[in-house]
Amino acid sequence: MSATAPQTGSTVTTAIPARLDRLPWSRWHWMVVIGLGTVWILDGLEVTVVGNIAGRLSEEGSGLPISSAQVTGIAAALYVAGACLGALFFGRLTDLFGRKKLFMVTLAVYLGATALTSVSFHSWWFFAFRFLTGFGIGGEYAAINSAIDELIPSQFRGRVDLIINGSFWLGAIGGSLLSIVALNTDLFAINVGWRLTFALGVVLGLVILLVRRNVPESPRWLLIHGREEEAERLVSSVEEQVAEEHTGRELPRPAGEITIRRRESIGFLTIARTVFSQYRRRAVLGFSLFIGQAFLYNAITFGFGAILTTFFDVSTSDTGYYFAVIAAGNFLGPLLLGKLFDTVGRRVMISSTYLLSGILLFGTAWLFDRGSLSATTLTACWCAVLFFASAGASSAYLTVSEVFPMETRAMAIAFFYAIGTAAGGISGPLLFAKLTESGVVADTVLAFQIGAALMCAAGLVAAALAIRAERRSLEDIARPLTATTAMAQGTAVRYGS
Repeated sequence: MSATAPQTGSTVTTAIPARLDRLPWSRWHWMVVIGLGTVWILDGLEVTVVGNIAGRLSEEGSGLPISSAQVTGIAAALYVAGACLGALFFGRLTDLFGRKKLFMVTLAVYLGATALTSVSFHSWWFFAFRFLTGFGIGGEYAAINSAIDELIPSQFRGRVDLIINGSFWLGAIGGSLLSIVALNTDLFAINVGWRLTFALGVVLGLVILLVRRNVPESPRWLLIHGREEEAERLVSSVEEQVAEEHTGRELPRPAGEITIRRRESIGFLTIARTVFSQYRRRAVLGFSLFIGQAFLYNAITFGFGAILTTFFDVSTSDTGYYFAVIAAGNFLGPLLLGKLFDTVGRRVMISSTYLLSGILLFGTAWLFDRGSLSATTLTACWCAVLFFASAGASSAYLTVSEVFPMETRAMAIAFFYAIGTAAGGISGPLLFAKLTESGVVADTVLAFQIGAALMCAAGLVAAALAIRAERRSLEDIARPLTATTAMAQGTAVRYGS
């Protein structure tokens, strides 16, 4: 690596991004995945527990003066609103101060708010700390997705990102099964069991915090902030670890170099112009994907238990069994389809998963309207819908984290998550809670149809606008704003969409 003086505005020529991309999979990459990706399990645990305990919280003696609709409606919307604001707040800080600092801070915020939720004594307290829990989770989305994409080699990036985002549903399975035990009044008092579910989330989060301390800062972030010597030491150390693990296997040559100009920070207006002017088509794609999946998932995640109890007389103590089944279907989608996003390609897979999930949801709405479904067959239908929808939803995060320049990555993730989720994720739970609370089949059918239509619309947008980003370096997909020359000795930087 060669460089001029280390002042802001000087340039550095480096092969560090290409060196990271050419690495074979190793134990070091597993450490990154476990340290960063496992927080999605906690998110899934949180959201699912709240959906499943809604009926119990509304019962007399729970310790909270709150209704089931308030839990699945107001509290859910506040959680999502907190996530949107947290993403924007921490997303900007992540681009300014680094991935590592912020993914430690956001997890601490999440843990503190979850712990305080467990001691809720009034509805306003429960609402406030659901908001703050979401605030921490929103920051996690921005800090972690940007760090993961910048640390994982390009040939694995798609499947790893999808599986990590899909691991939310491992937490959902745990939350469903945990709620079965916690809501059993033979084991725990009615005002104790639901508190223990939140407390367990804190314990798991502390374990993740210990692992996360070993995850390094993104070398790509270090480069653009004038810390290329630190980036060089980090990448060299990783290369040594990988070489020791793959004894006798010589690492391939890096694909090329890139020259960038050091800048401590990039203004918000520059970021906005880049995203909405230079990458206008990609912005439309990001919005479409996030709005579609946010409405579907936030509405159904928070409302599935209410559908079972309202229309099929399923006991609140048993809803966890059904949710565990659809959560398994959700995780299997990214797990089994993830590799295809790196081989068949982003455009085909993103559009097809969105379209298939929307079409299957229309079919589910039709069967529900006819009265042809039971609690079991409705759950089976949702498994089919969400098998594809989960892979599609995870690809939304992958898309916005890889198709914009490095300097804007965390903020782009935050912005599209916040706007898309606010449009679909706040209105979704409120509308869905109101429709399912009515007990009128036609109202719930309408909610299904809205979610299906938005997923299909996003699928059509993806078919037209999705970027063929499979197995390409991040710098190749979107040229860094600080780059002064195209990459040499290998793949050339492409511009625009």
